Amino acid sequence: MRRPISAYIGLRYLRSQRANQFASFVTLASALGVALGVAALIVVLSVMNGFEDELRSRLTSVTGHAWVTQPGGLAGWQELRGELLEYPGITAAVPVIELEAVLGRGADLAGAVVTGVDPALEGSASPLRAGMRAGELDALQPGSRSIILGDALAARIGARVGDPVTVLVPTRDREHGLQSRLWQFTVRGMFELGVKDHDGTRAFVNLADAAAIGGLGQRVGGIRVTAADIFAAPDIIRAWAGSRGAGLVVRDWTQDHATYFRAVRLEKTMMMVLLSLIVGVAAFNIVATLVMVVTDKRGSIAILRTLGFSRADIVRVFAVQGVAIGWIGVVAGVAGGAALAANMNVVAPALERLLGFQFMPADVYYLTALPSDLRWSDVLAVGLVALAMTAVATIYPAARAAAVEPAEVLRYE
Repeated sequence: MRRPISAYIGLRYLRSQRANQFASFVTLASALGVALGVAALIVVLSVMNGFEDELRSRLTSVTGHAWVTQPGGLAGWQELRGELLEYPGITAAVPVIELEAVLGRGADLAGAVVTGVDPALEGSASPLRAGMRAGELDALQPGSRSIILGDALAARIGARVGDPVTVLVPTRDREHGLQSRLWQFTVRGMFELGVKDHDGTRAFVNLADAAAIGGLGQRVGGIRVTAADIFAAPDIIRAWAGSRGAGLVVRDWTQDHATYFRAVRLEKTMMMVLLSLIVGVAAFNIVATLVMVVTDKRGSIAILRTLGFSRADIVRVFAVQGVAIGWIGVVAGVAGGAALAANMNVVAPALERLLGFQFMPADVYYLTALPSDLRWSDVLAVGLVALAMTAVATIYPAARAAAVEPAEVLRYE
């Protein structure tokens, strides 16, 4: 079996650099630079994935994964809800009424979206309950005139638990045109879902009270649908709607919150590009290392050429060295970055205690801990990009080595 002589000589040259302390130091710095760049990329991407997951969860806690409605509201929604619950992939279907309103307490007024829900149909694992104190959602009983406000909305009108608030809902009548309905409600609780669009504008009342305010009778505004897989929800709801024919309007979370997630994807892409510059700097160190080795090994290169090595063989000798340095750095970076990202819930608090500050103070951010979602697709992409960059870094030094003329070098040896 033929031995890969080019790889053997390349690795031999890499080990022999221990005699040249400066070259050895630059080689170590190159590998460490690649490792740090790869680890930083993996950790940052994992944290951003965690933020994206948290944002998605909080945004869909009120609006659900999909929404089914029709102009004028849904009549006979009970039958429609039963069909949705029987459809494969759908785990929950809850009737909801959303009304644009003005909330007031004294002289303070604020625009809001009054959302009518039925606590009896909201399961124990409902995302709405996660942002409320135990039992608050169940306080919304029919006819109780109870309301739960987002904490930011309550602060805008100066409302506290137990205070009365006035709800003004504009309605359109065919005979009398635009009219308004005034209702008095009592604040029974507050919620904090961690999203400004919800905490600053949402108010929850019972479904029957919302129907009375909006003059909907037995109709509801729509049905909030939750799927077992949030990413499959758009296809599931469209397939269900297609099987029923025309007449219904469906939308999903990718349409309702497209701007948020487009911004997150853009930020994630920019962070990956910027942090890749760390690997780029380390790749330049690999270039410097190989240039020094080529200069130091000119005599050896000339001898190899006289022994029958082609220019391509010489290119492979020095390409092996650069790729080996890159491999060492990438493997170390992937291992370290994956370990940090997977244990962020332990690493972050330890760093906070060591450095004496919080990454995310509770009085500034809704989240008090760094979320992390390690995705192996990101790890693979980062590793391949880093390997490609280090491989490209070997092109110039290897080409310079192949250009060495044996006769010219040996003449002075």
